[in-house]
Amino acid sequence: MNRKALDKLVSKFGLALAGLLFVAGGLAFWGYSFANSSVEQQLSAQEIYFPAESDTFNATTDPDLFQWAGQQLVTGEQAQAYADKYILKHMNAASGGKTYSQVSSEYMAMTRDPNADPEAMAAAGQLRQTLFMGNTLRGLLLNAFAFWTVGQIALYAAIACAVGVVGMLALSVLGFRHAKQIVV
Repeated sequence: MNRKALDKLVSKFGLALAGLLFVAGGLAFWGYSFANSSVEQQLSAQEIYFPAESDTFNATTDPDLFQWAGQQLVTGEQAQAYADKYILKHMNAASGGKTYSQVSSEYMAMTRDPNADPEAMAAAGQLRQTLFMGNTLRGLLLNAFAFWTVGQIALYAAIACAVGVVGMLALSVLGFRHAKQIVV
């Protein structure tokens, strides 16, 4: 195979690769758009708001969250922060750092003890329910964060594909130009 034919073949392959990258980039961008809009729609519907500035919620007490004070939770980044730095903080404060599993085990032991204090059992049951609800909400918010993160990765993939398209088109044009300059 002569050099001119090789340049044309490689350049055609570059155009095909540019087309493939264009399609892959378009799909990645669609994935990003879908993930972001889905997360925003679902979180918006929940109407969860960061607390407004107060004595108990301010730049000193909650430095990682204060940037969103009073705002509605609508992004994956906000969902993760709210789950890990707000809900978990309050769950730990309510339970003294005990997990749902620990509190639930204690409560179940109380229900089997005929001499258990009814008020202590009621309090343990309430704490168990509070931790269960907190863990459930945390899990849902962290799933929203994970889905949002996949969308962010898809955005970076779309950008990389766009760069690849431009690069492959430029190299293909240069290859065709070089093939024209070769005299057989």
